[in-house]
Amino acid sequence: MRCRVHVCLWLLTAFAVGTLLARPLAAAELPNILVILTDDQGRGDYSAYGTPDIHTPNIDRIFHEGMELTNFYANCCVCSPTRASLLSGRYPDRAGVPGVIRHTLDNSWGYLSPEATLLPELLNKRGYHTALIGKWHLGLQSPNTPTERGFQFFHGFLGDMMDDYWSHRRGGHNFMRKNLEVIDPKGHATDLFSDWACDYLAERANSSPDQPFFLYLAYNAPHDPLQPPPEWLKKVQAREPQMTARRAQLVALIEHLDDGIGRVLKQLDEQNLAHNTLVIFMSDNGGVSGNGAINGPWRAGKQHMYEGGLRVPAAARWPGQIKPGSKAERSLLTMDTFPTVCAAAGAGIPHNIDGVSYLGELVGQASEHPPRDLYFVRREGGANYGGLESHALRRGDWKLVQDGAFLPLELYNLADDPYEKTNLVERNKPKVNELRAAMSRQIQQAGRVPWQPPVDQPVK
Repeated sequence: MRCRVHVCLWLLTAFAVGTLLARPLAAAELPNILVILTDDQGRGDYSAYGTPDIHTPNIDRIFHEGMELTNFYANCCVCSPTRASLLSGRYPDRAGVPGVIRHTLDNSWGYLSPEATLLPELLNKRGYHTALIGKWHLGLQSPNTPTERGFQFFHGFLGDMMDDYWSHRRGGHNFMRKNLEVIDPKGHATDLFSDWACDYLAERANSSPDQPFFLYLAYNAPHDPLQPPPEWLKKVQAREPQMTARRAQLVALIEHLDDGIGRVLKQLDEQNLAHNTLVIFMSDNGGVSGNGAINGPWRAGKQHMYEGGLRVPAAARWPGQIKPGSKAERSLLTMDTFPTVCAAAGAGIPHNIDGVSYLGELVGQASEHPPRDLYFVRREGGANYGGLESHALRRGDWKLVQDGAFLPLELYNLADDPYEKTNLVERNKPKVNELRAAMSRQIQQAGRVPWQPPVDQPVK
């Protein structure tokens, strides 16, 4: 009987949410939105997945109290392109970011397009206060800094990776900022970002309780270097004495990250914000296999176009509106979060994007979506890439892969071979030709978008 009552209540809630989202919402009715992005966290590197040697009770909370997005793909197997897709709703090369943006311009492979309207710009028009705390990685100077691209508040790191989690430098440069101010805070970066997020939530609850907010909390962890606080590493080593040294460092870094996420979730509770906050959690790409990351049973990890480099953990929680413990099986991409957030906020999208909303799945009102190709791109330098692109394209169960600029095409049927063990490229030439033509059309569309700085910002 209790189960029937619970189901009925949830169905009534879902109906109410659908009705609510079908009409314009007043500011006081709009949900707060918190997007948490981790850096290089593997598909299986959280304990709710079933991985026995890692303890992540706070990340697990989001999965248990919300919906797991079981077939969620990062838009790229490396950082910057996925972040560009998240904030633009476009494939990364159509946002001008096919590869990693770096402070060394001769090895930087993207420039955030001035034509791309970013998510915070649309939410600002809807009355949201918008903030980025943590890692930006989409530009180091004007005009591509967070507050120039729509965020009203920025407290974090402009660059790609930190050479040290404690000193926060990259190549000797300090890329830590509070809005446009250069800052030099003390402490582990994960703790700083968690603290700043908690401070932001308290400030919003106390100063503007009726104004909805969008907080994009982008951690550096568990990206290299593997530098967990010593006490966290000791705890993991004591609990898992047989674990390799590299895996222990990674697990400790993730568990420390999980603790920070827990503090942010606790702040939502204490400020009475959780009940009306949509929390979306995901990683930017697969984990680094050489660090001992667990990418599930899938092939390879970060930097690769195989499933292990692209499949990432993802979940969403919205109390009273997303059914706890539920799952969505639809194949989704990072860029789909852009229209999903817009739909939840009632924000119109005034331009063409590539992403497709999954809000219906979240609130139990999934509708039919026409089949689409899933396209992946990465541009990179060095001897293995030569400044060229690697690609993958999935159509239905079929996936065409070129895992490096100088590597041959590979073909897999993911229904029969989800772990990409049997290359069918020589056995099914018609399918190869079909998918290669589709991939070429995607590349042509992206060719209209520049991915290098204008001529007044020369490569050095």
